[in-house]
Amino acid sequence: MRFRRIAALLLAALFLLLNTGQAQAAGYRYWSFWERNGEAWTYATQGPATTRPADGDVQGFRFAVSEDSADASQPRGTADFATICADTPARDGTKRVALVIDFGTTSDAPSGETPPPARTACAQLSPDATTAEALAAVAKPLRYNTNALLCAIGGYPEKGCGEQVTDSKQSTPSKDDTSDSGPTASVWAGIAAIAVLGAAAVWQTRRHRRG
Repeated sequence: MRFRRIAALLLAALFLLLNTGQAQAAGYRYWSFWERNGEAWTYATQGPATTRPADGDVQGFRFAVSEDSADASQPRGTADFATICADTPARDGTKRVALVIDFGTTSDAPSGETPPPARTACAQLSPDATTAEALAAVAKPLRYNTNALLCAIGGYPEKGCGEQVTDSKQSTPSKDDTSDSGPTASVWAGIAAIAVLGAAAVWQTRRHRRG
């Protein structure tokens, strides 16, 4: 009977641990900002309001649910400057910046909203213009909160701004995403600890029986 009680307690602890891990995996729904480096996207180290891209740069925005910059979803599709700005000829005294705007998937969308199709645009600006100015030139209306956080591009989403998502269904990766959705390292460590404690409990039970 003692062994059964111990086993039940261990199973309950394991259940709580796994559910705790899922709660920790919840992220935030927001627009992330990216820069194209060769053929790869890199998470921008500055915000669009302070970044001043050069002529020929490719920059991207992706709306998704992410825990942090390490697991943020990248903009999808091709991001070739020559293709995006093919119909925008170079002009003296200006620069051209290619933008990739990915509105994300239905699993990342706020309740009741549908993400528009991804699109690209070529902004032609003054040489000292920022990425925020480039975005405003081709993807209005934009929406910011009181902390200057970018909340909406092209009017999407209509509401919300960087809110936390606790529903596991909302943070389920789409088929286009490659992030790992398995248990975190802390969860596996907890499982291992419970297994060790369980083995010790069994050993103690058998020892008492022999005694």
